[in-house]
Amino acid sequence: MIASLMMYDRVELATPNAAYWRQLRHALNRRGIKTPKELANTTPEFEVWRSPELVLSQTCGMPYRTQLSESVSLIGTPDFGLEGCAPGYYRSAVVVRQDDPREAAEFCNARFVYNQRCSQSGFGAAFFWARDHGFRFDDCQASGGHVASARMVAQGHADIATIDAQSWRFIQQFDGFAKDLRVLDWTAPTPGLPYIAAKGVDARARYEAVAEAIAALDPLSRQVLGLRGIVAIPKAAYLAVENPPDS
Repeated sequence: MIASLMMYDRVELATPNAAYWRQLRHALNRRGIKTPKELANTTPEFEVWRSPELVLSQTCGMPYRTQLSESVSLIGTPDFGLEGCAPGYYRSAVVVRQDDPREAAEFCNARFVYNQRCSQSGFGAAFFWARDHGFRFDDCQASGGHVASARMVAQGHADIATIDAQSWRFIQQFDGFAKDLRVLDWTAPTPGLPYIAAKGVDARARYEAVAEAIAALDPLSRQVLGLRGIVAIPKAAYLAVENPPDS
């Protein structure tokens, strides 16, 4: 069996994330669902997500709808109480350097940096944001992660990036280079990063376990992680989000 919560895994969040996993294990075990003691946060993500022994993990909307929707169980979506978003939804901050005076359409020839091509917040949302402003990014570079993308823009190695709102919240809190960035715009909200498990499991029991774990989490950890609860966003809402070409 395997489980992971790698999507918002930062050193600074180790203590509240550990507390959350303890509550999740307790709630799952109470329902007869066996869990690993440790999270596999350093295991390659698709190896985790495609495991037939997946107890619980969190994925991104784009890989869910393009590669995983028929091979995993959709459990529910954590609500982080993000401004401008319905419960369980999220959007991306379009970030540029603080001293870059350009407006949206003027970034048509800029260097765009993204975390991964299969990322809704880092790539998919950016494609449609650019399209809405009459262009597409041709000069693109992968960074491997939202923090790396934001740092590249701050240091002048790239001009623009889209960072999911929860990651941007943590970057502002923990990364000194955030002061060198400004939010140019926000992308349109889409369903947030869902919890998934192996195909065929009791999804309702896992949903209830997550709800119980969030409610039982100590107030400080819940506040630091931004956890408000879990929302049942239907599969159809994820599949209805448009995909960029060649995704």
